[in-house]
Amino acid sequence: MVFAGASSVGEDLAAVLPKNQGPWYKQAHLWKLNFCIFSLILFSSSNGYDGSLMNGLQALGAWQTFMGTPTGAWLGFINAIYWIGTGISYPIAAWVANKWGRKTGVWIGYMFLILGAGLQCGANNDIAFVLARLFVGCASAWFGNSVPLLLNEIAYPTQRGVANALFNCGWYIGGTLAAWITFGTKDMTNSWGWRIPSLLQVLIPFLALPGFLICSESPRWLIFVGRSQEARQILATAHAGGDLDAPLINYEITEIENTIQFEKDAHNSAGYADMIKTPGNRRRLFIAISLGIFAQWTGNGVVSYYLALILNSVGVTSTSNQLIISACLQMWNLIFAVWAAFNVDTLGRRKLFLASATIMLISFVLVTALSGSFATTGNSATGVATVAFLFTYFAGYDIALTPFLVAYPVEIFPFALRSRGLTVTWVSTIVAIFFNTFVNPIALSAIGWKYYIVFVVVTVVFGITVYFFYPETRGYSLEQIAVIFDGDDANVALPAETSQKVNAMSATHIEEDHVEKA
Repeated sequence: MVFAGASSVGEDLAAVLPKNQGPWYKQAHLWKLNFCIFSLILFSSSNGYDGSLMNGLQALGAWQTFMGTPTGAWLGFINAIYWIGTGISYPIAAWVANKWGRKTGVWIGYMFLILGAGLQCGANNDIAFVLARLFVGCASAWFGNSVPLLLNEIAYPTQRGVANALFNCGWYIGGTLAAWITFGTKDMTNSWGWRIPSLLQVLIPFLALPGFLICSESPRWLIFVGRSQEARQILATAHAGGDLDAPLINYEITEIENTIQFEKDAHNSAGYADMIKTPGNRRRLFIAISLGIFAQWTGNGVVSYYLALILNSVGVTSTSNQLIISACLQMWNLIFAVWAAFNVDTLGRRKLFLASATIMLISFVLVTALSGSFATTGNSATGVATVAFLFTYFAGYDIALTPFLVAYPVEIFPFALRSRGLTVTWVSTIVAIFFNTFVNPIALSAIGWKYYIVFVVVTVVFGITVYFFYPETRGYSLEQIAVIFDGDDANVALPAETSQKVNAMSATHIEEDHVEKA
């Protein structure tokens, strides 16, 4: 018998899901849970807002004047220092998430965000502006490490895959907002044209605050630190409407407790060195590093931060046109990323990864060829076609590298290494971004469209790597994914064993009820 939800969590867990309760939106406890999940998704807006903001500011004359018309290495450093802040903060955020819980890091992120946005808005010189970007980058790291862990560890089992994939889609919510705000302030002749967009970096994270306030701490972290009863209450409230003895809650608690205990028995303390001790962990580490690099070296780094330079190179020089294209591109990205996230359990991770590599490769080859043709002929129609294929390229990027940059590492690492595994991916991404933001403007100025050939080659390598090394994770609970990587050595209770314990607990509970009634 195949139970509803088996395609996303497996048949054993699907068997204990509540029956005949209707869709989630007719259940009050799931309304509250998903409001919290949606709020958590909004925290990923910081990175997207920054990339889009910097694209927009480069098209504003007032900002160029204030910053002394930065070019080359200096422009690259202005963009890259944001990622220095994230790189410094991620390892610390991972340690805090394990030591003091997932929610603590979010509060620290708010502190850095307020400091950075306030300083950037009030900057009286270019040095203050650059320093502010460092603080905003720190905020992004605290959000980016703590929030996806919390989201995955509280989400309803059959909704976890979609919620997990949706997290990084918030990138484009921030990007879209920044693009349109910058477009709206472009005609301001004074510095408020760039100060207002700088200040509004706080907007979306503060819109997420009410949902975050009512969100519980991670039940998995609570079990990890010995607070199992508190974890049971949280899971019961969020997943079963308060029923502490629901079969689903018994199954989840049993599976989580057993898995975390197995991990503790296998490792006295889990650290970064554990990532190279077993074949399964080495494969996870390879995926974490390679995914972080591919997410920035398949060409998006050029477009994300230097769209204005690319558009200038193909003849689109109007400030209004550049800002409109930037804003429309953000909305385009959001649509495709969200579509992929909602289909992650239907299509699976591997199909989306491979489709992404194929679409990006074809599109970027055409972008390279058309850019070269425009450089030779100056034909305006060729320039317009280049822009069209940039949109096609990003549709390919959005269906995998946007949702899975965070979602895939969070899934594949066991609890003890989850925060550190995500940190490895983000640090790899940051190194790649720092290289891109620093080198790209220099390379674009030196060799123009020929630089795109590098990203064509990297995209080919990305597709090959996915095919041979990235497994499908659909159809497993968050704990059971370890079986894919570790096989018989996985530190998890097998589904059948968990089901037997849950059945025994249910039988004991029924007998106790009969005794009480007698």
